[in-house]
Amino acid sequence: MKALTYHGPGRRTWGEVPEPAVRDPEDAIVRVDAVTICGTDLHILKGDVPEVTEGRVLGHEAVGTVTGTGPGVRTVAVGDRVLVSCISACGRCGYCRAARYGQCTGGGGWILGHLVDGCQAEYVRTPFADSSLHRLPEDVTDEDALLLADILPTSYEVGVRNGRVGPGDTVVIVGAGPIGLAAILTARLCGPARIIVVDLAQSRLDAAERFGADTTLTVADATPEALRGLSRDGLGADVAIEAVGVPESFELCTAVVRPGGRVANVGVHGKAAVLHLEDLWIRDVTITTGLVDTHSTPMLLDMLAAGRLDVSGLVTHRFGLDEMQEAYDVFAAAGDNGALKVALFRT
Repeated sequence: MKALTYHGPGRRTWGEVPEPAVRDPEDAIVRVDAVTICGTDLHILKGDVPEVTEGRVLGHEAVGTVTGTGPGVRTVAVGDRVLVSCISACGRCGYCRAARYGQCTGGGGWILGHLVDGCQAEYVRTPFADSSLHRLPEDVTDEDALLLADILPTSYEVGVRNGRVGPGDTVVIVGAGPIGLAAILTARLCGPARIIVVDLAQSRLDAAERFGADTTLTVADATPEALRGLSRDGLGADVAIEAVGVPESFELCTAVVRPGGRVANVGVHGKAAVLHLEDLWIRDVTITTGLVDTHSTPMLLDMLAAGRLDVSGLVTHRFGLDEMQEAYDVFAAAGDNGALKVALFRT
């Protein structure tokens, strides 16, 4: 089959690899019908995730059709149309029993496109299929479902839920890429008074306004003083969500949060950031980090199917599966071409 494989920082190949087969009783094989590229994949290609070894098939967000299952699989069957979650869950370890699937110690967690071959391919082996695949309603399109594989549960759980966004809050989101935009959508479910978004690219700030941001600022204009001045009493944000993964964005979040506020880090960091405890120690600030658990995926899927979650506009560029290299180039240059999420479809 054809797949996108990693060959060290800055090197990727779209070419022939062996087709996957069932290895464990709880495996399923899924024919990939739609797949996307994540900012984390770009971090891998920069060398920020050293656990990814040469030759690894990348990708952890897909929609497809089950073509084979191991004897231990009970909840999905050949022919089922499924969402492939970015997180795999053994379902038995202490973390899984507490619905903290991202920290699974039984062989799951974020493994697809990381520790095992992922889904930027024609077929993918999905471990722990019963707890890691979600059957899709007929009226949910492949394209819309694709957004539930990672960015929507990630923004909701690691950003909005960890940040405890509530009614009347001032929320600052630093980064208006796909995760930042999904954070706008999911934060709005919680009734904040104002959402302020910061980004380098005007095209992404324009998208943030379309998705419901009340105020947008370029990085040049987003001084801590200016951002605090936009809060209800000038003290700063109740919640600051970091959605980029660079030191400057994290440090900006800690500078704009109010006393008693929360900083929710969502971005994938490859470099050290400074934690200014000399300023923060007295301000009763909570800082959270996290990997998505995807425990919210069934709920978000229900909302999507009911028409309560509008994801239209998040996918801006569409390709055939064999145009993977071009799709990567477009996604990597999002600041220049306005790309948000790219979607690739089996033709």
